[in-house]
Amino acid sequence: MAATAGLDSGDLIEVFKALGNPARLQIMQWLKNPEAHFDEYEPIADRQSVGVCVTHIQAKAGLAQSTVSSYMSTLERAGLVRPTRVGKWTHYRRDEERLAQVAQAIGTTV
Repeated sequence: MAATAGLDSGDLIEVFKALGNPARLQIMQWLKNPEAHFDEYEPIADRQSVGVCVTHIQAKAGLAQSTVSSYMSTLERAGLVRPTRVGKWTHYRRDEERLAQVAQAIGTTV
């Protein structure tokens, strides 16, 4: 299969695997509008520029820290989120450019 928008079929498979888990899909939906979905948590840093602290994602998801860390690593490997360290905390935000590439690739290959 030819590469589309910089993504090949292997890239798309990784994206689909990452989003195939309901909790990871929910996290991606929360990260689309972090101000609305994480307003009950005091931000450690600017959510628009660095994202949401993994501890806040964990608290909202109600999952173990190790599970959330694993989920975020899966989303990162698929290129869907970008991590940023702020002090001892890791923050995550969606990679909107990559998500646009995924949408384009789906529209032209599926």
